[in-house]
Amino acid sequence: MEEKQQRATAYWKINLRYLLILLSIWFAVSYGAGILLADWLNSFRLGGFQLGFWFAQQGSIYVFVILIFVYVFLMNRLDRKFGYRE
Repeated sequence: MEEKQQRATAYWKINLRYLLILLSIWFAVSYGAGILLADWLNSFRLGGFQLGFWFAQQGSIYVFVILIFVYVFLMNRLDRKFGYRE
């Protein structure tokens, strides 16, 4: 029973690390690129729109969706590593 608890604890530590890293990336993109760096990014254009505006309106959403797929990939790999099945 002790080994099972240790495996579960290790699993959740890795899971939380993944969450913290991915949410930090999302925060950096949405807050950093959409708000803090918006004036500097507005000197560039993407599809006819200023890049700072694009990140504030669309970019952070795209990054969030990509991060969801990355999280699914990482969790599937973690599940296989620890022997968990659906």
